[in-house]
Amino acid sequence: MNDSPGWASPGSPSSDGENTGGENSGTPATAEPSDRARASSKWSQEQPPAAPWSSPSSPGASGPTPPRQAPGWGGMPQGQEGSGQVPGQPPGAHWNQNYGRPPAAKPGVIPLRPLGVGEILDGAVSTARAHWRTVLGLTLTVAVISQIAQLLATRYLVPAPASINPNATGTEAINQTVDAMRSSLVDLLPPLVIGQFATLFTTAVLTIVVSRSVLGRQVSLGDAWGEARPRLLSLLGLLALLFVMCGAIITVGILPGLLVGGAGGLALALLGGTGAFVVALWLYVRFSLASPALMLERQSIVQSLRRSAKLVNGSWWRIFGIISLTSLLTVIVSMIIMIPFALAATAVDSSSFHGLLDGTTPDFNWAYSIVSGIGAVIGSAITYPIAAGVTVLLYIDQRIRREALDLELARAAGVPGYETPRS
Repeated sequence: MNDSPGWASPGSPSSDGENTGGENSGTPATAEPSDRARASSKWSQEQPPAAPWSSPSSPGASGPTPPRQAPGWGGMPQGQEGSGQVPGQPPGAHWNQNYGRPPAAKPGVIPLRPLGVGEILDGAVSTARAHWRTVLGLTLTVAVISQIAQLLATRYLVPAPASINPNATGTEAINQTVDAMRSSLVDLLPPLVIGQFATLFTTAVLTIVVSRSVLGRQVSLGDAWGEARPRLLSLLGLLALLFVMCGAIITVGILPGLLVGGAGGLALALLGGTGAFVVALWLYVRFSLASPALMLERQSIVQSLRRSAKLVNGSWWRIFGIISLTSLLTVIVSMIIMIPFALAATAVDSSSFHGLLDGTTPDFNWAYSIVSGIGAVIGSAITYPIAAGVTVLLYIDQRIRREALDLELARAAGVPGYETPRS
């Protein structure tokens, strides 16, 4: 293991979770019950002695390094798991001051142990705050370029929306609904593609920033770009593959209904689109950790997809919930930032406001687009680091849970008590 962001050890046998004992598993067939429990928990069996730590109530104070204990829960001596007393600490220092979790080394933005949802979100925000110059410079640049590209694409590439007769009834109304659905999909395509490429670039660089923050190290934008640049083309291929895969699934789901047309076609499109969306969502979550695996483990595209699938296996709902919560929070933050700019843009472009009141399709001018675009840039500059940071910390958390990556990170960060044993 080295000190660069590529600290991961891909394909660790402990991540497979298949060995249950015997000749190749490293666990004797006659292991004691506590040993079997440790072997099935996917944690490393060679745990170093606990590192000195500071009590939350007295920052900077550290006790002596406690001796290795019997394998009780969280490294506590057997029979003392519920006492709340930290080994090697004064009687008043209880580990339940750390929100009910055993003490863990924290060289950077996260404690080196399995993380909770709040700790993942806090780690992403803390990374943006600790490296605000690097993060803000990157996200502002990417947000400005992507917003200009989206504005030009919407103005000159997207066709005019389909006209709708509000007095239409029966078959004509259904056909207009299908046409409006098709027009909406076409309108969403350019911003979606441009937004994904912007996310690609920010994720590539911010992955390096977050990985350094976990180790408690500083990183400049030039350093992060130098680390990310050799993997950028592979990350682009990964993004394109996932985009084509999900797009093809959704297209297959709704295309038959769009071709049939009429009431039956609309119902078929809605039914097929719902099923296709569920399948695409399942694949998206399953491969959501492929990007940090590709960047940090220097894997190929196919190997990164397999790596993500293995890490997500058994934790799909948890990862889905964290990704959904992060998406909801970023949407709320973006709306809070963009609504005042949208109101100001509407006041500048009064003709568009009257068009909205009349029920006609407004023709937004350049003033409206520029003012609202400024709000979108600010919102993106704030939400991009959070989304990228959560993805990287989810990857690290899954490897800590399955492969005891916390031990490797502690050694890389130089935490006392985690030195590499000499042979």
